[in-house]
Amino acid sequence: MNISENVPLAPLTTLEVGGPARFFASVETEDEVIEAFGFARERGLPVFVLGGGSNILVSDKGFEGLVVRIALKGLSQDSPGEDMLVRAAAGENWDSFVARCVKDDLAGIECMSGIPGTIGGTPVQNVGAYGQEVSETIIAVRCFDRQAEGIVELSNEQCSFGYRTSIFNTIERERYMVLSVLYRLTPGGNAKIVYRELVDRFADRQPSLAETREAVLTIRRSKSMVIEKDDPNRRSAGSFFKNPIGETDKFKELNARFNGEVPHFPAGSGKEKIPAAWLIEKAGFQKGFEMGNVGISTNHSLAIVNRGGASAAEIVELKDAIQSAVNKKFGIELVPEPIFVGEF
Repeated sequence: MNISENVPLAPLTTLEVGGPARFFASVETEDEVIEAFGFARERGLPVFVLGGGSNILVSDKGFEGLVVRIALKGLSQDSPGEDMLVRAAAGENWDSFVARCVKDDLAGIECMSGIPGTIGGTPVQNVGAYGQEVSETIIAVRCFDRQAEGIVELSNEQCSFGYRTSIFNTIERERYMVLSVLYRLTPGGNAKIVYRELVDRFADRQPSLAETREAVLTIRRSKSMVIEKDDPNRRSAGSFFKNPIGETDKFKELNARFNGEVPHFPAGSGKEKIPAAWLIEKAGFQKGFEMGNVGISTNHSLAIVNRGGASAAEIVELKDAIQSAVNKKFGIELVPEPIFVGEF
């Protein structure tokens, strides 16, 4: 395993901002993972695990520790019954994995097409889009346990999945590094068509998995949520804020204050989800809003973008302004989705 020093992190993230890593290692095997964490432990260094760089904001000061970049590769399949079990290594590209599963007619993740990043990041955030979440198909997550200094396999239940959450980004956020994920997919299964734009697009017919994937990619491209070199909105971390979820009674009070205009969706027993994009726009931050070198995507009000030459501090300044305005107008505290890396 090769350890490099003072490696720039900005080119390894989709926001393209941030300082360098004091130490950097790209790991390709489980043995190298163990070796990398041993290197950090011996020197008392903090460790940050880097995947596709699509959901992080790196401090302008960089990271004064060891950045471990996941480069584990490999896919395997097993069909013990009617379902297909597919294990994917943490360094595999997520959208390439989705494309392969769709091609093989394996249902369960088709609506999450076009999401940037790697397999390893999917259980951490409980990635989801257009009516699907990875927790619906995850059977187990193979991890390096930093406390036990060994490899463990966690069941779906042990991962404690919630809306954009898991033990990996909450109560055990410094403990586990994802090595691979085991998914249960359905051969010949139907695409999940519950998201309004997909329901409207396909009317009363059941589309194929391939048709569903193409529809999702079309929708995401219209919102600049597929990273493409010629898109001026490409330098982003995707949706920067989570959709807030609150008690139904509290929502009714808020909705009454705004004459029944607040959009909402059921979010489980006694809870409602409010689109963060709607809150942001109503608080005065429209698509295309600019503030120095940063701004809001011209196609998606949930995406904060680096307009060119931005710093992490500028992104945080805009984030703070949006949160403050939404809180002042609606009494709701928006929670960021990206992971903040380094000292802010």
